Amino acid sequence: MKPAVEVRELTKKFGQFVAVDRISFEVWPGTVFGFLGANGAGKSTTIRMLCGLLTPTSGMALVAGFDVYKESDKIKQVIGYMSQKFSLYQDLTVKENLEFFGRVYGLKNKELEARIERLKKITGLVGLENSLTGDLPVGWRQRLALSCALLHDPEIIFLDEPTGGVDPLSRRNFWDLIYELAENGKTVFVTTHYLDEAEYCHELRIIHNGKIIAEGSPQEIKKNYFPENLYELVCPEPLEAYDSLKRLPEVEQISLFGKKLHLLVKSGEIEKVKVQLKGSGWGDFELRPVIPTIEDVFIRRLEEVAGEKGK
Repeated sequence: MKPAVEVRELTKKFGQFVAVDRISFEVWPGTVFGFLGANGAGKSTTIRMLCGLLTPTSGMALVAGFDVYKESDKIKQVIGYMSQKFSLYQDLTVKENLEFFGRVYGLKNKELEARIERLKKITGLVGLENSLTGDLPVGWRQRLALSCALLHDPEIIFLDEPTGGVDPLSRRNFWDLIYELAENGKTVFVTTHYLDEAEYCHELRIIHNGKIIAEGSPQEIKKNYFPENLYELVCPEPLEAYDSLKRLPEVEQISLFGKKLHLLVKSGEIEKVKVQLKGSGWGDFELRPVIPTIEDVFIRRLEEVAGEKGK
């Protein structure tokens, strides 16, 4: 089996600015592949190169076996692309948007009608056919945009920040749709800046300033980039505890998680931290080992990268 997407040393420069810096990865058929990073990290630039919309400065990339330099027209025939800003016509109805994009893909008559009916059922758009697209809530426009990207039955689907500005329930429902696509053999490449969404991916790459700084499945990333024991602290005054504990030499990393704290403590030094907590006067506390989250890894890798630059 060949990769659905294969990338080697891919680079994109805009003048002196390096937006994507020699990245390499493979995406296998039938998987949900995630690109996690903050805004401006290089996610959208990468997707635009892979979709044949932007010519790389250097490096190699194959999408469905087609070269991004020489065969961008062929790539566009086998992929579905959902951009950050939904490319929908706001003054058309749901049905009119679906018919328009279907005809752009060369679908006609009964075939187009059958595809539209099937996708309406999959994405839950039944009953909204005559609704004006501009009047729909963001979550429903999101479903419509996905439907338009799937009309021609592409084998690879690129979703660029598909859940931006969408409420949590709509995000969860949208990810259910993504899983369904993958289970049916589609390859899904999705970018996100939501740390919790990274947990849903089969494979994940964390990108920062155009470079990949962590790779593997979510479980592998947590194991390989955060092998030490991590502790969760629950106490009455988390902000005071944060300010105090971050100055302790025994604490290598500390971050806020709502009203809780996550602490990375040097090996064998946890008792010293407990002594500090007992003498703090903050009241009762609970300190227990926990499995790191993608957010823990993300924060740690950013700090490590910043430390490497400062040397």
